[in-house]
Amino acid sequence: MQRLLALIACCLPLSALAQAPVEIGNWQLSCMQDKMTDASACVLRLKDWVEAPSGGQPGLALEIVDRGGRLVPAITARDLTLDGIARGVLALTGTAQLRFPPNTLFEMPCGLEGRSLVCAPGAADAERAEKELLAADRALARMVGPTGSGGGDPAELKLPGTKDAIARFVKEAPPGTTPPPKPLGIDPVDLLQKMLKGLGN
Repeated sequence: MQRLLALIACCLPLSALAQAPVEIGNWQLSCMQDKMTDASACVLRLKDWVEAPSGGQPGLALEIVDRGGRLVPAITARDLTLDGIARGVLALTGTAQLRFPPNTLFEMPCGLEGRSLVCAPGAADAERAEKELLAADRALARMVGPTGSGGGDPAELKLPGTKDAIARFVKEAPPGTTPPPKPLGIDPVDLLQKMLKGLGN
């Protein structure tokens, strides 16, 4: 099992984030400039966790990510380690649910992008998610199983400063300039089966 996880980690690209994030309302903006291209890579995440880190497992955060020029909400677990990557792979069998009351919820499929788990709206929900995020003062978020069941009570997140945070994000990394997300390069279903086999299931 450790040998399999070590192989996965070796195949994953390192990420680069700023060491001192800027706080805007309840958001944190971290950027790093590529010295070769002068392009900025930024991460805008809510300070409050959807699910806090625990027992060596990475936390789940609400982020704003660029998807084809749209700035949409996403649930993420960044920079998975050998101890935390099992969470990311297993999460591929489920989805994240997000709601901006009083609007109805939408589900966000999950995938591995480099060393990160990212659950983002599908194409059909992207425009709606972008608009509702800008108008919302709070959000409800939770992870659910592959059948859409389970997950318990959602995390309730306060969203002060969202418009200002997005405006700063746009200034630092204009939408549409972020490279498309890179997939893990490994079939997640096959990987999940191998991991479960290694655990004796």
